Amino acid sequence: MKKEDILAKIDEKYENLGENPETYLSGLLQAKPINYWDYIQVDTLLSLQKPRTDFEDEEIFIMYHQVTELVLKLMIHELKQITLKNLEEAILIDKIKRITRYTKMLMTSFDVMRDGMDYDDYNTFRATLAPASGFQSAQFRFLEIYCTPIENLINVKGKERLPKNPSTADLFDQVYWKDAGHNRKTGKKSLTLRAFEEKYLDDFIALAKKMEGNTLAEKYLQIENPSEELTKALRGLDYLFNVEWPIIHLNTAQHYLNKKGESKAATGGSEWQKYLHPKYQQRKFFPALWTEEEILHWAENA
Repeated sequence: MKKEDILAKIDEKYENLGENPETYLSGLLQAKPINYWDYIQVDTLLSLQKPRTDFEDEEIFIMYHQVTELVLKLMIHELKQITLKNLEEAILIDKIKRITRYTKMLMTSFDVMRDGMDYDDYNTFRATLAPASGFQSAQFRFLEIYCTPIENLINVKGKERLPKNPSTADLFDQVYWKDAGHNRKTGKKSLTLRAFEEKYLDDFIALAKKMEGNTLAEKYLQIENPSEELTKALRGLDYLFNVEWPIIHLNTAQHYLNKKGESKAATGGSEWQKYLHPKYQQRKFFPALWTEEEILHWAENA
């Protein structure tokens, strides 16, 4: 594009905004060139690891979870576009494939956890992390809310406890992940769960209300004659995220918490063997895509 054409487009851009183009051009003369380290905020990013002990592998543990949170943000970035816009099916399929690739990244990254830390060191320094827990990842919960109605995040026992015509708050009272820190017999909640709810529960409820009718699951049901490719992509994502990834997570926990038959407690206090298994969670983003038989035996062979 010629220089005069570029200048004309700049004039048009700022005039359409009701602004003076010359002001912005004058500002450009004073702007510093951008460098990689400034654009990516490398110095800030590399300063975010704050270990609580002198064990060297604790820094690996921190960085691993920070990378996980960034990958979850990538997934939410795609889900926001899917749920808040009316996308053509081809674009929708492309974005679902992106989310699937990110999920596979999370799955393979567990090798860093499983084989990248000293067993004894980890089981010593992790005691300083209580009551913090990966359970408290809010982005994981936001991702679920973008994907599916809250009813699909409640297991069979939770649904039996729901009142008639439940409110959004009622649904969250029975959401599967609360069972990790809520003793249904005594009514007591762990400190991990109480702190998590205090910080994020209102945000979860607000997002769930905003997403009513617009989750990825509901967007799919609104499509007339969806293609086989789209259906297959969603089924693949559902199984990958809600069965295969939790199993890898469970196996990694087994490696550190039950390798020697010691059955150590999780830092958040959950019954991790039971909580992490997808058969117990019964989490399905797109139940309409599975047969009754598949749902009945969900993750039994995982």
